Amino acid sequence: MNGAELAMAAYAYGEPGVKGVLRAEPEDFQVLEIPSFTPSGEGEHLFLLVRKRGWTTDAVAGLLAKHLGVSRRQVSYAGMKDRWAVTEQWFSVQLPGRPIELAPGELADGVTVRAVTRNLRKLRRGALAGNRFVLRVRDLEGDLSSLSQRLLWVGRYGVPNYFGEQRFGRGGDNVERSREMFAGTFKPKGRNLRGLLLSAARAHLFNNVLSARVADGTWKQSLDGDLMMLDGRNSVFPAEAGDASLERRLLLQQIHPTGPLPGRETGMQPEGSVAMLEAGLLAQELALLQGLQSQGVESARRALRIRVADLWWRFPENRVLELGFALPAGAYATSVLRELVRV
Repeated sequence: MNGAELAMAAYAYGEPGVKGVLRAEPEDFQVLEIPSFTPSGEGEHLFLLVRKRGWTTDAVAGLLAKHLGVSRRQVSYAGMKDRWAVTEQWFSVQLPGRPIELAPGELADGVTVRAVTRNLRKLRRGALAGNRFVLRVRDLEGDLSSLSQRLLWVGRYGVPNYFGEQRFGRGGDNVERSREMFAGTFKPKGRNLRGLLLSAARAHLFNNVLSARVADGTWKQSLDGDLMMLDGRNSVFPAEAGDASLERRLLLQQIHPTGPLPGRETGMQPEGSVAMLEAGLLAQELALLQGLQSQGVESARRALRIRVADLWWRFPENRVLELGFALPAGAYATSVLRELVRV
């Protein structure tokens, strides 16, 4: 399913009976990066923790390059952050043999440097443990008592790990463009666009499998032949029949079932009923599956469930919900919200 079709994906707890408004202003969507390592404090790479409002991540990278007099290629970051939000994230700038420092303070309207340090190596894409969110949903309508119950379920059982609409591009048309790319009727300009289209195709196929398992209630259960993933890590292992500890670990959200990120098969693959289920669903999108394989994309696995950590909520004003939580890298806050409120 593409971004538009995501609204039709199966819900873990039924379609929410409450609706509201998200991002009435940027402060309603706040994100704080959780880095996967601590900078060493020395080295040729300047590390800057930047708070931004109304800026894209790439625009801030360009601003830093201009301010420090370096090429844009010398600026890197771990992940993209929303423009219509207030976010904090780390950037690194390679400054070999240059003692240039940048003191904390306002760099431009909406861009503030919060902390400065150094590291021996640059910040690479994906070098994240996760993100912390504080969200505010306004103008709530519906049964708020049902919302409180859903919040308890989300904290106890987690939510389906759908790829969010952001993965499918502006207008949600990247899946269709990937079909055209595989058919040879569209040639993307540049490696970056090609990568985005490949990612959208994989996300579409994964969401289809996940929606099927949410619909039959097995998205947080172990099936015959499942591959399980440790919470917060990418390592997988086969679910063994008769393993008494498996259900307990699933209930505690220490492990999760996985679904396919399709491509040329590498590594461990599911077996039994899970293998048949996934093969049947992927065969419905054979052109996408074969296109990914022909492009040399290697298959991988993704957890079907997100553990929503450190969840809290309150109703600070009439018809306003404020909530906070932490998610692992690659998970979407909108996947949490869709189980709570129609926004």
